[in-house]
Amino acid sequence: MAEITRREKQNVAILVTSQTLFMVASITVMTLSGVVGQQLSSEPSLATLPIAMMMIGTVISTLPASLYMKRVGRRLGFVTGATLGGVAGGLLSFTAIALGSFWLFCAANLLLGLYQGFAMYYRFAAADVASPSFRSRAISWVMAGGVVAAFLGPWNASAGSQLLASVPLGGPYLVIAVLALCAIGLLTQLRVPMSGEPQPGETSRAMGEIATLPKFKVAIIAAALGYAVMVLVMTATPLAMRARGFDMSDVALIMQWHVLGMFAPSFFTGSLIARFGFRRILLSGAALLVGTVIIANAGQTLTHFWLALVLLGVGWNFLFVGGSAMLATIHTEAERGKVQGVNDLIIFSLVAVGSLMAGQLLHFLGWEMLNIAMLPAIVVVIFAITSRF
Repeated sequence: MAEITRREKQNVAILVTSQTLFMVASITVMTLSGVVGQQLSSEPSLATLPIAMMMIGTVISTLPASLYMKRVGRRLGFVTGATLGGVAGGLLSFTAIALGSFWLFCAANLLLGLYQGFAMYYRFAAADVASPSFRSRAISWVMAGGVVAAFLGPWNASAGSQLLASVPLGGPYLVIAVLALCAIGLLTQLRVPMSGEPQPGETSRAMGEIATLPKFKVAIIAAALGYAVMVLVMTATPLAMRARGFDMSDVALIMQWHVLGMFAPSFFTGSLIARFGFRRILLSGAALLVGTVIIANAGQTLTHFWLALVLLGVGWNFLFVGGSAMLATIHTEAERGKVQGVNDLIIFSLVAVGSLMAGQLLHFLGWEMLNIAMLPAIVVVIFAITSRF
């Protein structure tokens, strides 16, 4: 029994570290790729297209990644994602910046999205490698990798930019490639038991039938719109701050606190849901997004950006974690794969649209109106929650 426990801890430690290394890459892209896109593109409204390409890469790779890993296993699948997405994407991003090619940089961010498409399954792999008594803690620890990355990602986007004076802003993407190499080394040691792979159940409802359930609709609307609003405002923030004269160290600080707001609540969001119920937590998340809009329109000092982005992160956490937890209550084990697949497809499709619109809305509307433009989506979330419970 002691040997099994030791192996479980080793597996989870590998996944936690790999999650942290991936999140550094993801946060670097969210912090820096819009700024790089603005410098490389002659059209300001296309500045956030590279970030949108990352989300598109995630959308198109999520389901194939799942099917691929079902055939070859988690370990080889994760190594493939880190190689083709993390290493190749990081190196190609650096090359694109060195050459001054906007469209090559977009293609590189698409590859980084592939990295994300595979890495999204780290938390599911934690459930595969852990015993039932250890499972919930294992998943929490993997999610906690985002807290560590909240410090490392923005720091990489800021300090890493000075690594190579000959290629300004290229250094952080080289760091992404190096960290992906480290992740590959760790992931080769991952051992996922065959018993951890989900087994087909005896019955399975059609997706169309599941989609008519009120809880399914609320879960999808809350998680997808909450995520899209968060990414749109988050993506626009570095550009808005740079336009106000803030340097990259200030941007990194704000993004660091924002990511902490996104992931730190995960340690207690589940307990809050258990105590107060889905409805109150989801409504609280929507209220926090409204607070983001109010603070963003109250001023554009560093304090205003800080408070708005912290509220944005916590609001996202309540909506995304709450929606995801609600989704888990309406499907069987046999239905899990397709329900989660449809859920992620809808979420990241909207996220891709949001990240693409960020640059255009900021360019044509400005920071304050961009935030106000988020209110209709937040109202839809509130209406869905209040009308279906």
